[in-house]
Amino acid sequence: MLKGKGFFIWKIAKCEGGNVVKIAEQAAAANFSHVLIKIADGTNTYNYDWDHHVDLVPPLARELRKRGIEVWGWHFVYGNEPKAEAQKAIQRIHDLDLEGYVIDAEGSYAQGGKEQAAKTFMNRLISSVHGTPIALSSYRYPSYHPNLPWDEFLSKCDYNMPQVYWMKANNPGEQLRRSIREFKGMKYCPPIIPTGAAFTEWGWTPTASEVLAFLQTAKSLNLSAANFWEWENCRLKLPAKVWRTVRDFPWKAGPPPPLDIAEAYIQALNTGASEKVVAHYAPSAVHITPGRTVQGVAAIQGWYDTLFNKVLPNATFKLTGYSGVGNSRHITWTAESTKGSVKNGNDTVGLSNGKIAYHFSYFTVK
Repeated sequence: MLKGKGFFIWKIAKCEGGNVVKIAEQAAAANFSHVLIKIADGTNTYNYDWDHHVDLVPPLARELRKRGIEVWGWHFVYGNEPKAEAQKAIQRIHDLDLEGYVIDAEGSYAQGGKEQAAKTFMNRLISSVHGTPIALSSYRYPSYHPNLPWDEFLSKCDYNMPQVYWMKANNPGEQLRRSIREFKGMKYCPPIIPTGAAFTEWGWTPTASEVLAFLQTAKSLNLSAANFWEWENCRLKLPAKVWRTVRDFPWKAGPPPPLDIAEAYIQALNTGASEKVVAHYAPSAVHITPGRTVQGVAAIQGWYDTLFNKVLPNATFKLTGYSGVGNSRHITWTAESTKGSVKNGNDTVGLSNGKIAYHFSYFTVK
């Protein structure tokens, strides 16, 4: 699990005058756990001095690692040549021995029609990269960009790094909470490590107090890590207090809070694996529908096998709400599948020692 504070670097030559020792010293003084360096753009290598044929990333990576700082690479992708982009990612990950890799998918992918490109890219990437965490860096609110192939990326990512840039506003905490709510409502929701705003654009500049509020909110939500965009911009164009605020913020990340049983149940449904769903049930649990009552994990698993294979094949489930505390929950949900949709999912759950002991489920497929 990635923990602590980090910063994105776009152009090494423009950070601390291109002095990699000074960059690493500043990162260490700020207690950064990770630094994210641009390593590729589309099918091209990035942060490479083509005049002198020198890769600028390895010297900086060595200095950061000397100080115990993880080196992550980020890659801006377009989706026009997904196989070639994936091959470039694989090459850079292996050559640089990265601790983590970030996919920056924005405008070109958001135009729509690139679901297959995302699948091709991700399948080729994960088939050749083993043990290297993969993250997606993209927009803060998926509802604003419905055409971006979120599922194709997030289903195979270890982390989600939404760009929570509160431009033209001053409510970073509220925007971070909304971002997390929206992503938690999606089919795939890997752990979230948000990226905050430390840049100036079109006359807008975040204040030190806003940066502090972003960090405080991330910590209060028990997120394991957070980072900022972007080093050169922050160091050269923003008030020094912004950098100092990030530098001096004490980060002690605790474990992420456990999912509520309602969230965990819907997440398990979205795997399409009956064994993962029944893992949330007590051994002698009772499951009731208007047409029948069964008891025991084996019988309940059989019902889910039928649900996934015949009633709602290839379904995407969405939690629309839940209420209750302690040992009872009322859960509402929807589903879309290749055989129909559910708009009125309505469940009542009773718990014993955190497991489902009683479950009444009602829904209709149309």
